[in-house]
Amino acid sequence: MARMKTINQDNLREHNLSIVMQTLLGHGSPLSRAQLAQKTGLTKAAMSLLTDMLIQAQVLQQMAPTSEPNSGFGRPATPLAFVPHRWAGIGLQINTDGYGYLILDISGTIVRSEWISKAMIDTDPATIFAELDRMVRPAEAFLKDEGYQLCGAGLALPGLVEGENKLLFARNLGWTDLDLSQFAVVRRLHAHAYNEANVAAIAQIPGFATVHDPDSDQLGPSDSFIFISTDVGIGGALVRDGHLEAGQHGFAGEIGHMQVDPHGAHCTCGRTGCLETLAGRRALVEAAGITTHEHSAERTFALDLISRWQQGDSQAAAAIYAGLNALTSVLASVVNVVDIDTIVLGGLWSELSGSLAPRLQAGIQDQIIGSASVKVRVLTSAVPEHSALVGAAQVGLRQFIDHPRQFLPQAERKAE
Repeated sequence: MARMKTINQDNLREHNLSIVMQTLLGHGSPLSRAQLAQKTGLTKAAMSLLTDMLIQAQVLQQMAPTSEPNSGFGRPATPLAFVPHRWAGIGLQINTDGYGYLILDISGTIVRSEWISKAMIDTDPATIFAELDRMVRPAEAFLKDEGYQLCGAGLALPGLVEGENKLLFARNLGWTDLDLSQFAVVRRLHAHAYNEANVAAIAQIPGFATVHDPDSDQLGPSDSFIFISTDVGIGGALVRDGHLEAGQHGFAGEIGHMQVDPHGAHCTCGRTGCLETLAGRRALVEAAGITTHEHSAERTFALDLISRWQQGDSQAAAAIYAGLNALTSVLASVVNVVDIDTIVLGGLWSELSGSLAPRLQAGIQDQIIGSASVKVRVLTSAVPEHSALVGAAQVGLRQFIDHPRQFLPQAERKAE
């Protein structure tokens, strides 16, 4: 018989600390102890203990008291907010068009970032990871000098990732079967690797690991949506009730390799007629006659595609509308299968979506089952640039939110 899991006082305290921080992140503005107690269901005494620990550890700070009395604590309400310039996460990314890093403060501020634009097809992984290591070391030193606590790191890659450190393949890079722990930067930062679409989707979740801005976010912390990452290829991710659904093996949301035309073009995955061969950035650039396969992954040609389309170029328009029709068909099928009615576009299609989003939304609406009662929404990414980098940094920060005791040993000893 399996032994039942138990929870001790330390585990319970860590859980409650995490709940307090998650509540503040998701609310998006300072909350008093009484408000936090009400929202979390914790007792006043427990909330006082927990918030005192977080204040001592320089996680939270007390703001100016409000004039309205706080009857739950018998004194004017003292709102609590996260201390800025103290807790940070690092996001790393290697993509088809370059590589770089981004440091994110828990307040949501980008502290520092660097990106090298470069065509990455058939590059040597050891060379690229060494360059990324060289790039990020000064940033680590900067964090230390500025008094930041580095909470963790995420690594975004354009391929299928198994576990935390095994890249099965990234065909648009030409990389297969890589043990990521062999690279110094991954080991030193204990970076957790993810498919780039998954972490780009995480960047869309308000309050996941940085303070939620209710005035600018188009989604709520507990919303469900389908995220579409449109780069050289096409990736996707599913978020339900504010949580990423990665699937049993971490591959959920790989819509770029759903077959649209069994007699279509050959895909890098080995099949024919995948969505990526019609609606991916490389496919669109080539179909528009802008350049050949050898150079079509370069970002500058995607900008040329957009410019030609806006100027009425017929070949560019034909490529874009063929891709749009394929994307519409696949997304309608995905909505039918997963029963999520909100779609968030990232990458190239988010840049094209100004006039195409209503057409895409109407096309999906026409093709879904239960269209009389299900109303599809098509939104563009709330993080238009380097959303996977932002999401990877949030993954790093989330280590602090989920496991605060690893970062608060002094506060724990004072409270005991």
